[in-house]
Amino acid sequence: MPVEPAAPERAEELRENYDKIVREVEQATQRRGAGPTPRLVTVSKYKPASDILALYEHGVRHFGENYPQELEGKAQELPKDIAWHFIGTLQSNKCKMLAAIPNLFAIETLTSVKAANHLHNALSSAPSSRSEPLNVFIQINTSGEEQKSGLAALTSSSSSGEAVDLALHILDKCPTLRLRGVMTIGSLDASKSAMPNPDFERLTETRDRLVEVLRSKAQSDGASEGLRKGVEQIERDGGLELSMGMSSDFVEAIEQGSTNVRVGSSIMGSRPPKQ
Repeated sequence: MPVEPAAPERAEELRENYDKIVREVEQATQRRGAGPTPRLVTVSKYKPASDILALYEHGVRHFGENYPQELEGKAQELPKDIAWHFIGTLQSNKCKMLAAIPNLFAIETLTSVKAANHLHNALSSAPSSRSEPLNVFIQINTSGEEQKSGLAALTSSSSSGEAVDLALHILDKCPTLRLRGVMTIGSLDASKSAMPNPDFERLTETRDRLVEVLRSKAQSDGASEGLRKGVEQIERDGGLELSMGMSSDFVEAIEQGSTNVRVGSSIMGSRPPKQ
């Protein structure tokens, strides 16, 4: 069934909101002074397909969802060239559902070898029109808050850790996955500070150290072909990405090096409570 279009007033509101955020992203990128303009992911959880379609018709392609069933339903309804990002808590029993979505661009919340294996097995066994590996980001809990998911951040002296182990496993054992970057959700208090956000600094340090460790292991004697090819792909990609920054702090995140920001309420408006 075709998606009903949004009311003209709502469509105009969404376009204006999106264009405003695009201008802020471009301005922050100019202040940063280096690197390409970050990817802007419009977070559309709880929002109707008509809202997404209105932005799609405005040229938007990257959308983020938090719940597998909601993402699956919207992916079936909406145009197939939308690039979906899964940004919610990743449960192993939902990996098969997500892997079956052919235009799933990335899973940004990978935190375990178990989930990586479930994704890889689902992608390997099911017929799919996917022509390239599925992008994955390793989620890092940079703030150390217990209520947040994610692996421990690395330091400049780290040579091991859960994030290293997971990255090595992806590169060596999961050819249907492509390690694209690391992701964090910054603490709200840090987002409100006038100082550089320490969560974003920790994610950058984690990314830099992770690349160094992977590169070193790929160059060592006995390194697997999968690891070497994986690191070569990371090098071709220009390194690992930094997915950091949301509606409350995406400007600061860009100024601190983000390559992928996830903006919801500033574009889509406030969300209703989950039913």
